[in-house]
Amino acid sequence: MAVLAATLALSAVTTAGASTASAAPTAPAAAVTRTVADDPAPPRDDSGAAAPAPTGPAGGDPTGPAAGTATPGGGPAGGTAKATPADPAAPPASSHCTETAAQELGWGAPARESGFDGTTVPPDWHPYGPEPGHNKKGTRTPEAVTVADGAMTISADADGNTGAVSWHPGQKYGRWEACVKSDEGRGGINALLLLWPVAEDFPVGGEVDWMEIMDDSRQKTSFFLHYGPGNDQDYGSVEHDSTQWSAYALEWTPEKITAYVNGKEWYSNTDTDQFPPRPMNMTMQLDYFGNAGGPTAMHMDWARQWALPQSTVATLSLPPGSAATGQPRDFPDRKPRELSEPEQQAQTAMLAREHR
Repeated sequence: MAVLAATLALSAVTTAGASTASAAPTAPAAAVTRTVADDPAPPRDDSGAAAPAPTGPAGGDPTGPAAGTATPGGGPAGGTAKATPADPAAPPASSHCTETAAQELGWGAPARESGFDGTTVPPDWHPYGPEPGHNKKGTRTPEAVTVADGAMTISADADGNTGAVSWHPGQKYGRWEACVKSDEGRGGINALLLLWPVAEDFPVGGEVDWMEIMDDSRQKTSFFLHYGPGNDQDYGSVEHDSTQWSAYALEWTPEKITAYVNGKEWYSNTDTDQFPPRPMNMTMQLDYFGNAGGPTAMHMDWARQWALPQSTVATLSLPPGSAATGQPRDFPDRKPRELSEPEQQAQTAMLAREHR
């Protein structure tokens, strides 16, 4: 029985991939694992900036142009200025996240987006299970994924009942951004946003954990790029308070993988040999590691996806056990990911702290 991948806290780089991690956008002294970048994000596109306020002639009414004066919007004499166009990259007006990579980098309108105004999981989101949880610990159940009060929530309890939900269809290359927050943990439950191979061929199909929160306080976010048949990994981290609504974003191009939080870059990798070879689905999940002391949850306000000119969109193919079939999934060729030695050490250290 297969498991969606997830990992535990690391304190050191696990491979020598060409990657960087920069300081947290909100913490004054962020822990980093790579060369610090001095705000490498390019400036946002200002083409939609508001036009300067009109002014009247010298000695005239400063609140508007005099008759016969051309307006800043380029209208006829005596007309009115054109309205400032809405930023197509802006999140929904009701968004809990106001600082986004899409706006900062001028990504424009998304190819698709998802909100959660109803009371049921939208049809393009597919809860997993019932099936064994991470490393066959606990159980993933569709009932753990709910929609209420404008958000989609995955809940976990002390018995290890958790959930995971994937967004279809996937694509090769592109941009993803989601407004999420995580409740404080209760021991051994990780909150994740990740890309998972549509072909269900992990580890050769890769895995991109672009937000993995392992500590109970939810103050540190990790990035794990899994690649190759041996499940090698590249790692980065940033100090950030994920108990607050935050916009986590990923950009995957043929040349670079970059992660952002609230519009600021904190991880990048240019070693293309480590990149996924095929289309990937965005997935949100809580992973149970066998020592939960109580309930916790993670929440999503919205998710958005952009295609690139090079993007290849995957054909939607639902495995057994999706929301469409309601049957247990069976992946005879999909093996649970073994923890690396640094992950095992991190897990041992975390368990020791929890049981002091």
